[in-house]
Amino acid sequence: MRELTRPARLAPGARVAVVAPSGPVPEERLQAGLDVLRGWDLDPVVGPHVLDRHRAFAYLAGTDADRAADLQAAWCDPAVDAVLCARGGYGVQRMTDLLDWEAMRAAGPKVLVGFSDITALHEAFATRLGLVTLHGPMAAGIDFLKNARAQEHLKATLFAPETVRVIASGGSTPMVPGRARGVTLGGCLALLAAELGTPHARPSTRGGLLCLEDVGEETYRLDRYLTQLLRAGLLDGVGGVLLGSWHECEPYERLRPMLADRLGGLGVPVVEDFGFGHCEGALTVPFGVTAELDADAGTLTLDRPALR
Repeated sequence: MRELTRPARLAPGARVAVVAPSGPVPEERLQAGLDVLRGWDLDPVVGPHVLDRHRAFAYLAGTDADRAADLQAAWCDPAVDAVLCARGGYGVQRMTDLLDWEAMRAAGPKVLVGFSDITALHEAFATRLGLVTLHGPMAAGIDFLKNARAQEHLKATLFAPETVRVIASGGSTPMVPGRARGVTLGGCLALLAAELGTPHARPSTRGGLLCLEDVGEETYRLDRYLTQLLRAGLLDGVGGVLLGSWHECEPYERLRPMLADRLGGLGVPVVEDFGFGHCEGALTVPFGVTAELDADAGTLTLDRPALR
């Protein structure tokens, strides 16, 4: 697995676009997120359809076409340096095939930030644009708005990425000890399973450091997703696995045996409770960069800063 192209870091005064490719966005949370970004001396602009609601499907932030148009317009605007997703939910998979990937490639590299349902965009940006993306908190996310650690780690990654080349949650433990090198990738487990077989999904994680997390899932469903990845051969040759949060899933002591059963046989280092995903103080993890995982120390050390 090869390292991807790193976008440029942000500087004070940079213009960042906020878009809603998935679920509906509460206006008060959006405004609070914009205030945080302005406090970082950024110039946030909001996509025209960010506060839309789909007439028939309440779980979507407007129509597929409008959500795609907002993302594409923001990405192709030469004045925009980064695109921040407002929230996750569901909906990215409905609109990725509506994007003009040639036009987005021509627009050149810039920063994309998001997680959860945005996993589908992380995969598409990797396979279609060859770009490093940031798996991190979203502009209208309650976990971002109310947690200084999540804000500061994202801010450091955006403005001074050399200061966060070593990522450590502080409380992680090795499920399978050891060290591994590879290119980071991953996201929400359910989305990775759902992406299998689509034009935007990568065929293999060989040589990769796979980051996995999820929210609100029964253990048997998480078992199903992992088993699907295993049976599809996606995990063949993976270098190591980082497990993030499992918020609103079963208590971890009941979930852990299944994770160990499905992942322990890979013969690679596996670290748990790494502090990314749907959790308080979520860390920002860049996808598409070469790094070393030390499961015993609970660290992920990037070869180079996530952004240029």
